[in-house]
Amino acid sequence: MPKSRLRKKKGDNRPDLVAHETTSQDLESPSWLAPTMIANFMIGLVWIVTFYVTQTQYPIPNIGAWNMVVGFAFIGVGFSLATRWR
Repeated sequence: MPKSRLRKKKGDNRPDLVAHETTSQDLESPSWLAPTMIANFMIGLVWIVTFYVTQTQYPIPNIGAWNMVVGFAFIGVGFSLATRWR
């Protein structure tokens, strides 16, 4: 089947797409990103290990198994920061 011709509309005032020029600033991560990401991974890991080693009594005694949620929240923040790392 033959391809139909593309028609231009009269008075088409749409601007042409301009390519975004990347600079070296766009290609680098902020200096705080990697240390914060690693710190969140480590805090989450230590939190969960502490929870298991102390037989669910620490880091926060009164919240019980919610300590796992807190530990995984730190790890989740670390992963979300990892998506921004270049």
